[in-house]
Amino acid sequence: MSQSQGGGGGSHSLAFRVMRLCRPSFNVDPPLRLDPSDLFIGEDIFDDPAVPSTLPSLSSSAASHSDPNYRNRFLLHHFSDSMGLSSLLVLPQSFGAIYLGETFCSYISINNSSNFEVREVIIKAEIQTERQRILLLDTSKSPVESIRAGGRYDFIVEHDVKELGPHTLVCTALYNDGDGERKYLPQFFKFIVANPLSVRTKETTFLEACIENHTKSNLFMDQVDFEPAQCYSATMLKGDAHHSEKDNPIRETFKPPILIRSGGGIHNYLYQLKSSSDGSAQTKVEGSNVLGKLQITWRTNLGEPGRLQTQQILGTPATKKEIELQVVEVPSTVNLQKPFMLKLNVTNQTDRELGPFEVSLSQSGSYGERVVMINGLQSMVLSQIEALGSTNIHLNLIATKPGIQRISGITVYDTKEMKAYEPLPDVEIFVDMD
Repeated sequence: MSQSQGGGGGSHSLAFRVMRLCRPSFNVDPPLRLDPSDLFIGEDIFDDPAVPSTLPSLSSSAASHSDPNYRNRFLLHHFSDSMGLSSLLVLPQSFGAIYLGETFCSYISINNSSNFEVREVIIKAEIQTERQRILLLDTSKSPVESIRAGGRYDFIVEHDVKELGPHTLVCTALYNDGDGERKYLPQFFKFIVANPLSVRTKETTFLEACIENHTKSNLFMDQVDFEPAQCYSATMLKGDAHHSEKDNPIRETFKPPILIRSGGGIHNYLYQLKSSSDGSAQTKVEGSNVLGKLQITWRTNLGEPGRLQTQQILGTPATKKEIELQVVEVPSTVNLQKPFMLKLNVTNQTDRELGPFEVSLSQSGSYGERVVMINGLQSMVLSQIEALGSTNIHLNLIATKPGIQRISGITVYDTKEMKAYEPLPDVEIFVDMD
């Protein structure tokens, strides 16, 4: 337990002592490395040529491992030597850090330091933040009847920390003093709540959550769940496990926690987001960039729980393409100076009819440098495409140079709206000499 700082003015018989209830930590005591023979005859006696030959028998191990630099004295001979863990536990000596999502647990003692009894003691304890006040204890309906001279009254309060920043534990007592005077004692104990984790997200087709441990303790993540927005469903993606682990029902039921080490340890979680099949839900949130939020629970080294819910995670709104141009089929072999067909699909992703269109190779760059070009007329005319409809086309091309080449600049142009759509990404082909 560690005691916080507080204050109260005036002359009072009572005083509060507030101690934070914390689990102890392991006592780490790196072992002192030495050779037992050093305690009796000195560490350099076996390196002295004047020493009689009978002395090394006192420590055959020291004689056989004589090292002029004594480096062997610091070698680890057993894997447990590096841990330095003793059988002792250490109680906290300071108030320590409090992090968002943890449970603040405090042992409060109200002491009577006077020489007479105090009576009818009403005790209140509450947490004050920048936004709210939370009552933790109130004995107004059943006051403490009396606290004898030199005695005390103890109680424990708990509070789930859900806000960042400064917090104040306010302890007050209203009591009758020895001379019957009604007195009021307020005391204030301040502490800061810090953020235990930073969550960074990356979103394309998938959402990657990078969770970093900002605390001084290892955190064992019990649960990191992504709750998607109404228009999405989410699936956590995991690496391939060993087949014996995947087929083990016990391991599936009792999943081991994931360790994120103290002082900047990081673990990444990957979620696949898919649009909901519910069309009405999709329409309702069209244009919204809310993806969802993360629910995170963890425990520290000695099992202290913590939980945290992130704010809504926002993604970059995707611009919906009116026309989608995709490659359907590419020949496995393309021969030099011989025509070949590239099969494409043009999709109208709007709710209105579009077209007619022209499909051509954009003229960016020098025409003489183009390796793959259209064989014949330099543009192909397409009729109108109905709303949400699609059509397949075959583009007749010819390659003029062998090796790995790129087909680039295939563009769809709406002749009615006089608008060019985004070109098709480059397509690589292999051109054979034969």
